[in-house]
Amino acid sequence: MTTPPPAVDDARGGAAGPAAGRAPAKRRTVAGRLLASYLVVLAAFALTVGWSVQALRAASRDAQLLRAGYVPLLLRIGEVLAEQNVFNAQLNHITAAKNPGDVREWLETARRTRPLAFSLVKDAARALAGADERAAGGEAGVGQAAISSGVRRFSEEVVAEVTAIERLVGANPERFSQLFQALAVGNRELAERTRDEMVKREVEGAQRLRAIKSRVEERMESLTTEARRREERSMHLLVGLGVLTLLVGVMMSLYARRVLAPLTAVTERANAVARGDLTPKQVLATNDEIGELATTFEDMVAAIRRARAELVNAERLATIGKMAAHVTHEIRNPLSSIGLNLELLEEEVARATAADTPDAELRPVMKESAQLVTAIRAEVDRLSRIAEQYLSVARRPRPRLEPERVDDLVQELVAFVRPELDRAGVAVRVEVEAEGPEILLDESQLRQALLNLLRNAREAMPKGGEIVVTVSFSSGAATITVDDTGPGVPEELRASIFDPFFTTKQRGTGLGLAVTRDIIEAHGGTISCEAREAGGTRFRITLPAGGAPAQGRAAEVHAAL
Repeated sequence: MTTPPPAVDDARGGAAGPAAGRAPAKRRTVAGRLLASYLVVLAAFALTVGWSVQALRAASRDAQLLRAGYVPLLLRIGEVLAEQNVFNAQLNHITAAKNPGDVREWLETARRTRPLAFSLVKDAARALAGADERAAGGEAGVGQAAISSGVRRFSEEVVAEVTAIERLVGANPERFSQLFQALAVGNRELAERTRDEMVKREVEGAQRLRAIKSRVEERMESLTTEARRREERSMHLLVGLGVLTLLVGVMMSLYARRVLAPLTAVTERANAVARGDLTPKQVLATNDEIGELATTFEDMVAAIRRARAELVNAERLATIGKMAAHVTHEIRNPLSSIGLNLELLEEEVARATAADTPDAELRPVMKESAQLVTAIRAEVDRLSRIAEQYLSVARRPRPRLEPERVDDLVQELVAFVRPELDRAGVAVRVEVEAEGPEILLDESQLRQALLNLLRNAREAMPKGGEIVVTVSFSSGAATITVDDTGPGVPEELRASIFDPFFTTKQRGTGLGLAVTRDIIEAHGGTISCEAREAGGTRFRITLPAGGAPAQGRAAEVHAAL
């Protein structure tokens, strides 16, 4: 006679599986954070000092550039411009001079010395570029290169412009001979016309010299203005650094107090635990040694609390094992005898009912007898299932792991239980998201665990509904979910549904889901219970590809038994 699989509890609802592990964050030490703060101040100070050094070097460079470059160039241009103005004045009044011969001698002398003056200006312009290179020294950088390039370009422009002016005022030297010849013969009209043409060129040369002088003065003014701005920025930055240092000092004091404040909470928590308070407390999350100490201490308290609960469960299951042995010895054998006699009695009643009984009064009696025998058979079967369930808890072997295809196992199990679900008005379907690898598992034990969940889902929907079994694979692990459309269980009961002897059924033993959890954990997997958004309950099983030996509470139970 085949003994049906053990019944399971109908408690449904909230999550009860182990909490998912948190990815460890990179820890920041208290000393490291204080050092980092001081390094920030040091970096700000170094930045300010470095900027000040750069400002001083820039100021020194600009001063040297002014002293050795722009000032000599400006003086040379001023000398040439002054000579040019005197030359223009003498030339402009030559026709009215009382002694044109003396004026002619002066103009001729000035014309012969003018190339030397222009040469000195060009030399001063070239010296400006050399002074810039000497002032720059070994300094590098995009800004410094741009400044040096601008000075060299300006120097080249000055040389080119002075050369052009020199060619302008030195063009057509024969015009001077024409002028003096016209004065000698008394041709005043020709002399004035020639003079006007020559004065026009000389004035244009003077204007262009003034333009060069103005550009030099503008660049000198720009350097002076920039030096003043740098001085102001340096002062502001030094004042800002002083204020920043003061603020950082105050903030560091407050920060140190804030960092060390959680130590008081840890001390109070330790005193509470010493008095026996193992209630979970919220940990103040700080990513440093103190936060790590608080988290580790709270984890230790949680481990002690779990160890106590697991010890109680192990002791209870050990007691169940002893009781199961007595039940098996004292009840199972008599139940087998009763079952055999009931089979014989059923056969006798069936033959008597099938035969043509002459006495019509005995027919109702025989029918009632058959119903009583059927009821006794149901109770005997129920007692046998209870005995088997207790015995399975006490003597369940360690899983024998072999490579199996989880999706095939689920398909076969659903096909096996489908007639039972159809009779209860429950539809069932299987969804396999992707074909995955073989998983190391004990087929018989996993079938028992899944069967418990399927029957539990069926009992949660007495008026019918739908069960959806989903199989998926990710990172070498298999995930099995069992969804139903039942009413679910209040959230406050979800944390207890995997505890031994917890049940919401009137005639339940409270061992079905506890056995299921032990089987999954013995495989190195996890099981959790969740509320579905659309209503109902979802059990989620995760099995690693490599399997695992019995561990945790299941291992302790086996050791205790």
